[in-house]
Amino acid sequence: RQMSQPSPTSGVVVPQALRWHGELAAAAGYAFLRTLSVTLRMRWEDPEDHLSTIDQSPVIFALWHNRLILSLPSYRKYFLGRHPHRRLVALISASKDGALLSRLMDHHGVESVRGSSSRRGGQALKELVNRTRRGYDVAITPDGPRGPKYEVQEGVVMLAQLTGLPVVPMSAQIHSKKVLGSWDGFQVPLPFARCDIRMGEPIWVDRKGDEVEREVARRQIQERMMALTTD
Repeated sequence: RQMSQPSPTSGVVVPQALRWHGELAAAAGYAFLRTLSVTLRMRWEDPEDHLSTIDQSPVIFALWHNRLILSLPSYRKYFLGRHPHRRLVALISASKDGALLSRLMDHHGVESVRGSSSRRGGQALKELVNRTRRGYDVAITPDGPRGPKYEVQEGVVMLAQLTGLPVVPMSAQIHSKKVLGSWDGFQVPLPFARCDIRMGEPIWVDRKGDEVEREVARRQIQERMMALTTD
C-alpha cells in the first residue's frame, strides 16, 4: 500500500531513504564487516563482572560514535553468546548517512529507529520506549551523530529515565587501526587487530529526577565512558 507523504507544513520529519546505489553500498559494507570481524582478536574486559548483573533484562548500551564499527561483533559475541534470544534496536540519524547505516544494521539483523537531537528526536524517543517494552536492548552513540566528540548528550539520560532501564557504558581500545578524518576520528580496525572491549558499571537514572539530577546522571555516564576509553 502506498503511503501519502506529509505536507511541508505538517511538522512531520521523514527520515531520508536509501536509493539503489546506497543499497549496493550497504551490501558491500555488510560483506566487508563480516569478513573483518572474523579476523579481529577481541578480548572482553569486565573485571567486576558487570555483565552478570544484566541477565536477560533489556539495557541501554552507550558506545562512542567512533567505536561504532565494533558494536555488532561485540554484541553478537558477548551478549547473544549468553542469551541468543536478545534483540537489539539502534538509534540512527534520520540523515542520508543514517539511511546507509540503518540498512547496514538490517543486514546484521539489528532494527533501527531513525532520529537525533536535531531531527525526529521526540518521535524517535517514543519509538525506542515502545521497543524496550517489547524486550529490546537499545544501542546509542551518546555523542552522535554530529558531536562534540566524547560529549554525552541528554537523549540517553531521558531514555533511561522514561524506561527505567540501566545505561551500560561501553568502550574499546583498538590496537591497530585506521583513524578517519571525520569529526569524531572514526576508528576502523585493521585486519587481525586486537580489540579490547570494555564494559563499565551500569547507571540507573531516577525516573522522578529533575533537571539537576539528570545532569548529574549525564556527567556520570560521560565519566564512566571516558574511564574506559584509550585513544
